[in-house]
Amino acid sequence: MISEKPIVRIGIIGCGDICSYYINGCRQFSNIKIVSCADKIDDKAKLKAAELNIPTAYSIEELLSDPEVDIVLNLTIPSAHAEVGIAALEAGKHVYSEKPLAVTCKEGRSLLDTAVKKQLIAGCAPDTFLGGGLQTCRKIIDEGRIGDIIGCNCFMMSHGTEDWHPNPGFHYKYGSGPLFEMGPYYLTALLNLIGPVQSVFGSGRMSFTERTITSEPRFGEIIKVEVLTHITAILNFHTGIMGTLSTSFDVWATKLPFIEIYGSKGTLLVPDPNTFGGPVKVQYKKTDEWEDVPLTFGYSTPSRGLGLADMADAIQNKRIPRASGLAAYHVLETMCAIQQSCAEGKTINIKSSCGKPAPMGSGVGL
Repeated sequence: MISEKPIVRIGIIGCGDICSYYINGCRQFSNIKIVSCADKIDDKAKLKAAELNIPTAYSIEELLSDPEVDIVLNLTIPSAHAEVGIAALEAGKHVYSEKPLAVTCKEGRSLLDTAVKKQLIAGCAPDTFLGGGLQTCRKIIDEGRIGDIIGCNCFMMSHGTEDWHPNPGFHYKYGSGPLFEMGPYYLTALLNLIGPVQSVFGSGRMSFTERTITSEPRFGEIIKVEVLTHITAILNFHTGIMGTLSTSFDVWATKLPFIEIYGSKGTLLVPDPNTFGGPVKVQYKKTDEWEDVPLTFGYSTPSRGLGLADMADAIQNKRIPRASGLAAYHVLETMCAIQQSCAEGKTINIKSSCGKPAPMGSGVGL
């Protein structure tokens, strides 16, 4: 249960497409309250405040100087995550950022160092690993129900965002692409289920140098692609487990699973790590059928903001948040190392490490 303490007040910077999901999601948690929003385009903040009944629309500077804001929820585009996050910390605010933590390890390290210097907390999405689906998977593994873990395979196969996203251009710029856009969901899920990564080897390609937008309101515009759009990586974990991660914006159709984890007693079929729910399935050795596993934890419906609520509880109770900045930095370094390996054709060791986050229902908050 969330402790009976004063509500933690949230100010949002960045009023783009993801903002509404966070606002609606955060309102299911009693320990946090959104009190203001801001955007580099003032009118966007005013429109969002009016649309979703946020008390105050500010300029970014006004929000950062407001003593009524305890945590800045950073929903800017990826290339601005570090700059805005550091500014929030320098202004004396805790910060919770959309993923990724930053687009370079140098920026990510600077953000975490600033948090330490200011004695503040930095947290980061994704928080889907706290949902009922992935927490049920965590329980299955922790209880040894599929035996000792041998390996895993992960697939994020799609044909990009230009057919449906209203502003898809940044998904093909430096700091995004399929690895940085969707990789955090998969790597964070694996950190929760298996633990930190020790080394990686990657290979990738840019299949198309241009993309044509077919969604509104930018229908017909051409996007210049700046990133690899089809990437496969071998992951070596500190536990000795091996796995693969494939992310693509170049695939029209697939029947591949999202994540499969292989154990000595059976296989675990993990749900889409971009969601909070199921289905969760297992198939044990010498059986021919997949078995549906009932979800044993809450938050199985869209609960964007769960990680922020957990961080607010962590601040008040002086514990480590589950969606921590340290975990997000490890995910960031892993993605940067995959990119480096794609460019250099060699195995890259991961310097950072962190423990698996505390499972939900462990008696540690929420």
